Amino acid sequence: MCGRTACTLASDEVSRACSYRDRGGQRRRPRWRDGDADKYRPSYNKSPQSTSPVLLSQRHFDKDAPVDECVLASMRWGLVPAWFKENDPKKMQYSTNNCRSENILEKKTYKDPLIKGQRCVILADGFYEWKRHAKDKQPFFIYFPQTQEKTEDDDPATSAGNKEDSETVCPPEEASPDLTEGGEALGEWTGWKLLTMAGLFDCWTPPGGGEALYTYSVITVSASLNLESIHDRMPAVLDGEEEVRRWLDFGEVKSLEAMKLLQSKNSLTFHPVSSLVNNSRNNSPECLQPVDLNSKKETKPTASSKMMMSWLTSSAPSKRKEPTCESKEEPESKKGALHEWLQGANKKPRIK
Repeated sequence: MCGRTACTLASDEVSRACSYRDRGGQRRRPRWRDGDADKYRPSYNKSPQSTSPVLLSQRHFDKDAPVDECVLASMRWGLVPAWFKENDPKKMQYSTNNCRSENILEKKTYKDPLIKGQRCVILADGFYEWKRHAKDKQPFFIYFPQTQEKTEDDDPATSAGNKEDSETVCPPEEASPDLTEGGEALGEWTGWKLLTMAGLFDCWTPPGGGEALYTYSVITVSASLNLESIHDRMPAVLDGEEEVRRWLDFGEVKSLEAMKLLQSKNSLTFHPVSSLVNNSRNNSPECLQPVDLNSKKETKPTASSKMMMSWLTSSAPSKRKEPTCESKEEPESKKGALHEWLQGANKKPRIK
């Protein structure tokens, strides 16, 4: 299953992080659907019913757009089918946060969006999963292995890349010019490599009329060999730009062919984190902090987790949007502590 994620990039960073190549081979940076960039809120601890950045074909919103043109949208986690007759989506009697790949064609809730080509990619830094041990549950943060390309702003002492975690963030740029819609040169993204999860979405409109609600479900598969000790299910991960392209391109890749992409993949890494993440109201970098399961103290970081912490304590926080808790009950005092963390304050994180 997948019941909690993190996505800490600001809206402009999300767009840069999921640049793609169209059928013609030109790299493009997806724009946000009108108004959706403002609806998106970065968070270290996203739970169902919150909004997340989702990548999908622009054709779903504009019938004249090329089917391979991608757009970013903010969608609510937990699919509400278009045929739902109640006037309040909270009245749904069953959970649609996850959709088992084996059952897609058996349930109308998921079969209808699949047949209509309503495939999307849910973007996140990674997801949390809990491993049961006796009466306790230990949370883990699971994500793509990270490398960090060296830039002029990098501090050699904090560079997290190494050859063992050699997943590249994006393919190297080709000699042909790649431009943004504004005509500016499109550089390679060297920040956090986003996890790309296959999903289905639907659009529900209240029976009495009103604003359309876009929602999604994360497709799950059997856990890979390296994750099955934590949980028996995992999100269907799309590994690499080509898999993302094929999942989104419903014009070229038909539903049954696209479903072949829904496989268990042994391509993720993970580390244990504090029980702080157990409460969805907790929203700070401490949720992602690696811990030592024996001492509950800060553990020796791996190359990937080191890059994560280096990214969170970026030397250019002015370019990043401060994540805020999506719960209205978060005390204002937490925002100050989070701001200090992102500024690189020399305070040891509190680990529970």
